Amino acid sequence: MGLRYKSHPWHGLDIGNGAPELVTCFIEIVPTDTVKYEIDKVSGYMKIDRPQKFSNTCPALYGFVPQTFCAESVAEFSNEKLKRSDLVGDSDPLDICVLTERPVAHGNILVEAIPIGGLRMIDQQEADDKIIAVLKEDMMYGSWKDIADCPKAIINRLKHYFLTYKQAPGQDEIHCEIPQVYGRDEAHEVIERSVSDYKKRFGHLEAMLSDALE
Repeated sequence: MGLRYKSHPWHGLDIGNGAPELVTCFIEIVPTDTVKYEIDKVSGYMKIDRPQKFSNTCPALYGFVPQTFCAESVAEFSNEKLKRSDLVGDSDPLDICVLTERPVAHGNILVEAIPIGGLRMIDQQEADDKIIAVLKEDMMYGSWKDIADCPKAIINRLKHYFLTYKQAPGQDEIHCEIPQVYGRDEAHEVIERSVSDYKKRFGHLEAMLSDALE
């Protein structure tokens, strides 16, 4: 079917056989974007979510991992790590930031990336993890294996972006927090849990398509 019709970026693309060590990502935003693009979950087309409130721009390629979903299992992991019990998943595909030395002109593309860690972000009591990865075979960052290889300045830049990108001009209150930064092993766990949550929520889609084509 993919030869005849465009695949839905969330449901129709595959995470890749090498997951969680190597994942296929759908990139929505690049650092030069001055508006926030995101996928329309129903149609699969890109849409403008909102203009960036201030002059800050996303410091990495930013998108999501296909066929992932942040729900009970992802939230359970965050609750366990933060010693909480009130967090729920944000009901979105798993977000990912991909570091590369090369400028990428636009989003709406697929890339292969190697997860090295993540930001454990909480947005109004919802687990909203941001996986940090490096572009496969990138000349500058491709040799990094774990978050410990990443300079603190890059981590701080990513944290600052996600803590402020929803903040309106003149608004002092911040609803997001990033209490933990984690390494590769935990990133793999989050990815695997998001795949499990996806299968629980959407595992019937292929069967429905097969029935429709019979």
